[in-house]
Order: sequence, then structure tokens, then C-alpha cells
Amino acid sequence: MRLFDHSSSISTDTPYPRANAVQRRQFSHRFNPYVQSALNVRSGAALTPADTILDSNSEISATFSNPCASTHQESTSPVPQSNPFQQSIEILGVAIDNFSWEEFLSRLRRGVVFTPNVDHLMTLRHDADFRSAYAQADYRVCDSQVLLYASRFLGTPLKAKISGSDLLAAFCEYHRENPEIRIFLLGGAEGVPQKAQANLNARIGREIVVAAHSPSYGFEKDEAECQRIVEMIRASSANVLVVGVGAPKQEKWIVKYRDQLPSIDIFMGLGATLDFEAGCKPRSPKLLSTLGLEWLHRLLSEPRRLWKRYLLRDMPFLWLLLKERFPKRRLSISGK
Repeated sequence: MRLFDHSSSISTDTPYPRANAVQRRQFSHRFNPYVQSALNVRSGAALTPADTILDSNSEISATFSNPCASTHQESTSPVPQSNPFQQSIEILGVAIDNFSWEEFLSRLRRGVVFTPNVDHLMTLRHDADFRSAYAQADYRVCDSQVLLYASRFLGTPLKAKISGSDLLAAFCEYHRENPEIRIFLLGGAEGVPQKAQANLNARIGREIVVAAHSPSYGFEKDEAECQRIVEMIRASSANVLVVGVGAPKQEKWIVKYRDQLPSIDIFMGLGATLDFEAGCKPRSPKLLSTLGLEWLHRLLSEPRRLWKRYLLRDMPFLWLLLKERFPKRRLSISGK
């Protein structure tokens, strides 16, 4: 079952200066160990320009014109397949952008960013509103080592795991010297986003995070509170919004309210990232993350909250992957 085809076709008109070569060299050796390992760059090495390392001969899935460019209007008109940056890999009907870290950070100037993992793919199969939100994303980058291994099993390997829990820190490091980047953090329990704000600003050495807010539980169902949050974001000087309230809530909220936030160039749904940046939750050991067992660490850390997700909802993934790998045995979702 193909949920949707996707490739990014974001305008390359830059709303703020790109990081120069010196900044990229600084960025490469300041990365945290998770991202440094993913980049596989030596200390002090300049990052490879994105346009020199994409494989223009790779197959590209069917694409549609960008639904979230300046007008934020969805289009159903097919576009030519000549842009190598439209390359994506499909897993269980969901197209995932095939970027390395360097490519993605150098290209990310505007648009909506979601970070698919196994739980997202399983939820997308039965949540129509979540599918609708996902279809409007400009970038979908691999958040899971399991999906990275799955892509290799399917014979269409993804270049890198660009996890949401690493992305905020990496994005801030990349734009350390870029004063045009100003971030608003939305999510987490009381005090958590403010602590994440303080930690990020101290690490970067400037006020890259300009505001932070912790919404009440169930805020997405309270239109009055949502409008207060929208006004709060508008009143800030932010042009990047990071929403960390968990999937599928954060993705649905972003697509619902983005048109009311014209000053925001980049929207990112990043789950528990604010808890990690605030130091409220421990990150998985790097070895477990590399082995694709970060989910096990999270399950053991929060068993009461996460057991249904990992032990019930996500368990059919392996069976569905086997059916995708061997299509002669594949059945439709309806069983017909």
C-alpha cells in the first residue's frame, strides 16, 4: 500500500545567509558524538558540499510540487524528475528523503520537517489525519536505525539516520555563527523548554533560542490556548519553530497552524528532543543506538508509558517489511 509519494522541491532562495566553509569546519568538530559518528568526518574537516555527493542516477519516486512553499498551498501537479535533491526511498508506502547529514543541513532553509520512525510508519497505516499531515511535509528524514537497516534489507539503502533527538543540536551548531536563525521551542513539561533553551544558548554562545513555552496537557484540543500560543510565537522574533509534544500530535498541530505563522521559515516536529536537551531524560547509549536498540532503552526507561507502543503497535513492522521485500507474498491492508 502506497500512502503517498514524496520528494522535496523546496525553493533554494535563501532567506538567511548560508554557513560558510569556516563555519562548516567549526561545525564538524563541535558535533555531539551521535551526530559526529553519523557524519563520519575528521576533526576540522570541511563538510562536503551537498551537490557533489548526490547520486543523480538513483531512482526517484513520483513527486508533486511543494505543498508547503511560500503559499503553503498543496498541489497535485506532477513535476519533472530532474532535480537530484528529490531523491527518496520508500518503506511501507512512505517516502523518506535520502540525505546525508551534510546534504540535509545545507539544504534546509524553509519548510516542514518530520522525522519518520517505525512508530510513525505503523501509526500512519490507521490514522488518516496523520497521513494528511505527513503528506504536507517538505522533508521526511530517517529518525530510526531500524529504518536504516530496513532500507538496506529492501535494497534501497538510506545514507544516514538523521534522528530528531540529534537534529536540534546539529541545526544549532550548523548555524552557530548565523544571527538570522532564531528558534522558538514549544513542548515539554513546565520548565523543560526553558531549561533546553538555556542549555542550547550556553552551548552555542548566543541567543539562538529566543523563546520557549510549555503548553498544558491536551492543549491541542483547546482552540483558545492554541491561539494564545500562535500569538506568542508571532510576538517573538523566531523564524524557526521546534514542536516537541510527541507524534502524531505535533505533526497535526504544525500543519493546522503553520498558515497563521508567516514569519516562521522552518517547522520541525522533534518529539522528546526538548527533554533530552534539558537533561530531563537520558539519551540511549551510543552502542544501543548504533545497533538499532534505542527503542529498548526508552522502553526500559519508561515502561508504563511506552510498552503498548513498542510491544503491541510496532510489532507488525517486521512482518510487513518481509512482505514488502517479497512482494509475491504481499497482501493488501484490507486483506483482499
